[in-house]
Amino acid sequence: MTEPDYVTLVNKAVEHTIPVAHAMGARVVEVRPGFAAAEVPMEGNGNHFGVMYAGVLFTVAELLGGAIAVASFDTTRFFPLVKDLRISFLRPAKTAVRSQAALAEETIAAVAEEAEANGKADFELDAELTDTEGTVVARTHGLYQLRRLG
Repeated sequence: MTEPDYVTLVNKAVEHTIPVAHAMGARVVEVRPGFAAAEVPMEGNGNHFGVMYAGVLFTVAELLGGAIAVASFDTTRFFPLVKDLRISFLRPAKTAVRSQAALAEETIAAVAEEAEANGKADFELDAELTDTEGTVVARTHGLYQLRRLG
């Protein structure tokens, strides 16, 4: 059996459910169980002093929790939500930015088991944001929750 095209699935979902992120040009570029990466262009996302606006950086990192959930959990029965996200801005971003995060197989299994038993389960996700030269411009630490539909 072939794996679903998670990239297309997540980008269509973002387009229809988070139109502001879609308008920024934020798009998922890699999604597989336990891993997601997203990118956002600099064009149209600058601030008053010529670097990427902080809210855009936050958005391209926060999308990863949902993207990883789509590929890692049964989204016909559960949905992800963000409970907390903290961002550390390390360097000004003057180019497009890529965010990426990973979730260990053991964590995925434990979260799925807990959500099945209790209807919800929290998971933490750390992301790193880099510019086109590979410079780390920000890091995030997020607390997400997988919650049963209905």
